[in-house]
Amino acid sequence: QVQLVESGGGSVQAGGSLRLSCAASGLTYNNYCMGWFRQAPGKEREGVGAIYSVTGSAYCVASLKGRFTFSQDNAKKTLYLQMNSLKPEDTAMYYCAAQGCQEAYCSAGDCYSLLIDRARQHYWGQGTQVTVSS
Repeated sequence: QVQLVESGGGSVQAGGSLRLSCAASGLTYNNYCMGWFRQAPGKEREGVGAIYSVTGSAYCVASLKGRFTFSQDNAKKTLYLQMNSLKPEDTAMYYCAAQGCQEAYCSAGDCYSLLIDRARQHYWGQGTQVTVSS
């Protein structure tokens, strides 16, 4: 059974940084996509970005580029999200998601499209709260 466990959330002041982690267990294959989503109170869940396990290539939504970066530790099947220059509007519950790449190869953009597709079943973590105060 696949489990995703997020950590690293917390409360910071605007301009600060946080590094989120998502540790996956039970993934028995190496060709997979992992990504981050967030949901603020009263708002729809939105995608942050995704990474492809085989190449480590990452996709980040345009609005967060330059502040958010993705990395992974394949050996630990752990995904990281480095968030810098945080703003109050970044306050949200951050969720990790994972899904096997459906082809022999996925680009990072493919991974993001796969994970943001609500018609598909994905693995989800329980979330970690990020609160940014002004």
